[in-house]
Order: sequence, then structure tokens, then C-alpha cells
Amino acid sequence: MAEPSKEELLFGRIAIHNGLIDQAKIDQALAIRAKRKDDSLDLGRILKAKGFIDEKQYKACRKAQEKHLAQKGMSAEAARLAARGLSGDAGLAALAREDAGDGDGDGAAQEKRAPAKVAVEEAAPEEVEAEPEEDVKALGEKIPEMPETSPAAALGGGDEPLDEKPEKEQAKPKSDVKRPIDENAKKAVHALLKKARDAGASDLHLSAGSKPFLRLHGKIEFLNLPVLTGEQNRLYFAQLLNDKQWAHYMDKNDIDISLDLGKELGRYRTNLLKQRRGYSGVFRIIKSKVPTLVELGLPPSLEKFTTYSQGLALITGPAGCGKSSTLAALIELINESRHEHIITLEDPIEYIFAGKKCNVTQRQMEVHTKSWANALRASTREDPDVVMIGEMRDLETVSLAITAAETGHLVFGTLHTTNATRTIDRVLDVFPPKEQAQIRAMVSESLRGVISQQLVPRVDGQGRVAAVEILYTTPAVGNLIREKRTFQLFSVMQTGRKLGMQLMDDSLMDLVKAGTIAKDEAKRRAQNPKLFA
Repeated sequence: MAEPSKEELLFGRIAIHNGLIDQAKIDQALAIRAKRKDDSLDLGRILKAKGFIDEKQYKACRKAQEKHLAQKGMSAEAARLAARGLSGDAGLAALAREDAGDGDGDGAAQEKRAPAKVAVEEAAPEEVEAEPEEDVKALGEKIPEMPETSPAAALGGGDEPLDEKPEKEQAKPKSDVKRPIDENAKKAVHALLKKARDAGASDLHLSAGSKPFLRLHGKIEFLNLPVLTGEQNRLYFAQLLNDKQWAHYMDKNDIDISLDLGKELGRYRTNLLKQRRGYSGVFRIIKSKVPTLVELGLPPSLEKFTTYSQGLALITGPAGCGKSSTLAALIELINESRHEHIITLEDPIEYIFAGKKCNVTQRQMEVHTKSWANALRASTREDPDVVMIGEMRDLETVSLAITAAETGHLVFGTLHTTNATRTIDRVLDVFPPKEQAQIRAMVSESLRGVISQQLVPRVDGQGRVAAVEILYTTPAVGNLIREKRTFQLFSVMQTGRKLGMQLMDDSLMDLVKAGTIAKDEAKRRAQNPKLFA
């Protein structure tokens, strides 16, 4: 299909200007458009069919688009054609069908009857919905500017508010609520954070309708303090945020940030929310010093992952199992031993890396870049040797990570899977069936290994210890991945202990024999509980 004209792309510019969508959604719609043979599937219709904008928003943007084109000297009919990327007799025929009630619902005839679904939904709903979410255009590519105009002028209203903009977009946000300042509240919340850090907790919870509580060695422990109210928490949180963060929190009722409160109080990965009982927050305590593998109780054989020059290494496990700490320990090893450029992509930034032998560039989602895909795609042009991805959460991120590994970079990433076999299956299953064979071949060549871990309470009650499953990619492992026989990886790990591999059950058994964890705890977490009968 031919490239969209600047007149057709104007629809996207208007939608972005009005805050209805972002550039990533435009890129997705353009990717779908590039694969269509039907010329009636223009940018605006695809954005609506994908659910990125609703019927009212679609009509408002279409009206502003046609109005702007008419102001540029086009006739009403020519403006309608150009807005949809149509031309010639075929375009006139499409407009005639639209006016007869077969089109997208913005024609004159359509307005006189009950609203109907747009043509793209009627013609091929499955095709549009099944389209892969991957971008085929370079991320960051902007819609070409219309000559001699500005976004405001393109909307037809100069500097005045656009009357076509949906009413809900004109609603006054809560973000103009002034952030309250209270020194006593600041001292109180700082004291709670310090108490949590001094106690060795992993998290502090300030939940409306509950006493403050800690997560200590994996278990919840309430502090002997009064029950918190929502308004009390709101005042506490206002002391921790800056004005921009406060505006975001008040407007969205959610915010994910990292807090740096200085040398004494340290850093916290923070999520603030609003729930049924009021404002609440969770503070994950980040150690001031990047931990080592020894301090984390991890096998020294994991250092092997820091010796590769390229490829993909995955650290996996359930939430709260210490993936971030393991990842940080490996990155710090590289920082201390190699002369290279490391880029970390995080949401939010947790451990702070001081450049030692390496230069470390740390980027946070929505603060230093718009999205994981945007940051990862850009990173390959920023001369990195090592790329750390805080979370591989979708098809595009996984695809770009594999591509980066294949193009000569060492890539570390995390996934929420419980063992090495499921990790590889998860990576492969993200892709559409028609791409499976190619992806299996790519993963078999680029994957360097998988670390799967979980934290188990110590038998003496003094914290938790990591049980770790380790898979290194060997020719045998690569062959099993290519031939869809990942279920046989358990056998490879059983026989590969001399190479540093181990199963989760083997790690648990070693900890039981050493007297570090209880047999019942190991049995509860084992893949094969019968081993611990």
C-alpha cells in the first residue's frame, strides 16, 4: 500500500495535539496500514478500529482535519478525499458508499440515521484485531508537519480552544490541586521510612484504614502505631513528591517513582495509589550499596554471565524474589571488570551505579524516555556494549531484546516465570505462530542462559536465602530449542552440573542438607515435592 499523504497524516497530528493518543499508537496504526491492500483503511479508521479513539473523538478529529484542508483551498469533496487518502474514481465511489451509509459514519447521510460501526470493523474485524502489535516503522519517527501551519492552526481555531475536542478532554484535571507542605508530616513519614530501613525490612506499607506495617523476611509485621487515615497518608505523600509528581498523582490516583531521600534515609522504589479506604503507598527499600553475588548468597558460577561479549541472559522469578538485586550484582561485576558502556532501562531506577571501569547510563521510563520499546530501539544507536532491561513485558520489547543480542550486544532482562523451561517457552510464545520457527532459531543462537530464583525463609528465622535454577546454553540446549523439545531441558540441567547448571529442586535439596532451610519449606516450593517426602 502506498505511503500515507501528509493530508491523511494530519488526522494523527490532530489526535496527538488534543492528547487523545501518543506517537506509539500512531506507529502501530501506520504499521497496520502498511500491510493493508484496501485503500479505504486510512489512518483515522484504523485508530478507531483498534480502540485507540472512540466514535466521538474520531468525528471531532475528522471534522477538524477536513476543515483545515478546506482552509488550504481544497473543495469540500477534495478535502474529504484527501483526508482519507483517497483519489480518483475509486475514491469518489468510496465516498458515495459512505454517503449511502456504508462508510465510516461521518458522511452527511450517515449523520441522519442511528450510529453504525465503521466500515473497517464491518469489513474485516478479525484482521484488524489480530494484527501484531510490533512496529514496522522506526520508533521516534514523527508524522510529517503540514507546511505553513501549526498544530493549533491545523485544528482550525488558532490559539482558541477547539470546540470539536470531546467534552471529557476539556474537563478540569485534579492536577491543579496545590501540594500541601507540613514539616511535622515530613518528619513523621521520614521516621517511618528510617524505622523500616533500620529493621531490615524489604517494604514499608502505609495503607489507609490500617496500622503501618513492614514486610520482614517475607512476612507482614504491623507496627505498634495508630491506624492511618487516607488524609493522613495524603499529607505524608505530599512531603515526598515534587510538584510535578504530585500533580500526576492527584490526576491519575497512581504513581510509580523512585525516591532518593539523601544519605541517611536512602532510596525507595515507590508506588502510591488510591483505594477504597483512601490514599495508600508501598515503599520498597533499596540498599545504598549494590550487593555482590556473595552477599546475596548466590552461586559464584553466575559470574560466567558477565564474561560474554554478546547474547541474551534472563533473570526470572516471581515478584519480590530478588531479581533486581541479582541483576544489579551482575551489572556491577561488569562495571568493575570491563572497560565498556552499560545502558540500563528501568521503571523506576533502583540501584545507582557509580561508573568504575565502565560508563553507566541509566534511563527511567516516562522520565528519560517514553516507553520500553522507544528506549530499547534508541539504545542500539547509543554505542552500548551491555544493555539491562528492567522488565521484558510485551512482544515488542522481547523482539527488540533478541535483535539487540543478535547485533553484538550483551543484553540482560527479567521475566516473571518460575523456571528455565517456562522462561524459554514464554519468550517463544509471545510471538505469532507464523514467526515461531524463525524466533526459535534466533533464540537458540542468542540465548546465553537463564537464572530462575525464589527466596525461601531460613530455618533460624534470620531472613531469607535464594534457591536458584541455572541453565547455560550449550549446543545441546540450542538444538532442543530449535526442535521444539524444551521439555527435555530438565534432563540437560540434571546432567550439566559440571558446567554450572542446576535444577531448582537440586538447589532446594542442597539448602536442606546444609540446614539452611526447613524440609517443609523446600517441599512447598519444589517442582517435584516427592523428593522431600
